[in-house]
Amino acid sequence: MSYQAILFDLDGTLLPMDQEVFTKGYFKALASVLCPMGLEADALTAAVWAGTKAMVQNDGSRKNCEAFWEQFALALDCDTDKFRPVTDRFYTNEFHHAKAYTGENPLAVEAIRLAHEKAGKVILATNPIFPLSGQASRLGWIGLKPEDFDLVTSYESDSFGKPNPQYFTSICERMELEPSNCLMIGNDELEDMYAGSKAGFNCYLVKDWSIRSQEHPWEGESGSFQEMVEMLRSL
Repeated sequence: MSYQAILFDLDGTLLPMDQEVFTKGYFKALASVLCPMGLEADALTAAVWAGTKAMVQNDGSRKNCEAFWEQFALALDCDTDKFRPVTDRFYTNEFHHAKAYTGENPLAVEAIRLAHEKAGKVILATNPIFPLSGQASRLGWIGLKPEDFDLVTSYESDSFGKPNPQYFTSICERMELEPSNCLMIGNDELEDMYAGSKAGFNCYLVKDWSIRSQEHPWEGESGSFQEMVEMLRSL
């Protein structure tokens, strides 16, 4: 069948990674630019997690970037204005050190090319907890760029996060899509498969770096990244 849109997750799907290993590498890179400004590493980590939680639990009343920075400031009990321009530069510079904690995927470009052949729109439905510059940097590690997609979700543009099904619903509203005519491809049983299917999407689990969910195990279509590419060819 053909779809109105095919959506891809990034981390662990297009971009191979062990989430825990990558997160440690990411925090190490972030600490290298923020700790010299007077932040303790443990306090920085706690503040980032607090801000991330605020984005994931965002109710749609504000952009994720607003939710993050408000909670980040509360966690550190300080004015964070001086940190924002530094982090903006970080995602196009030092963030690239975190590439060492990810893998290669020579099939990523082909997957996106096929998706454009098989669907009207191709969307990067990565959890919008990074700025667009951070999404662009990680795409570059596998030979892709934001311009390869009709939409890239980011913390500046979105007001929900995975695993909230409203994240997917909001994409459909913006792009004028019918959920039942969309395919979500991801590696996380909760954030991609459960949330996507709750929003009415068709879903495909990429198993290479899959993240399992005891509460919401996925029993639908699944396969390796290579098998997913073959699935796209067969559409």
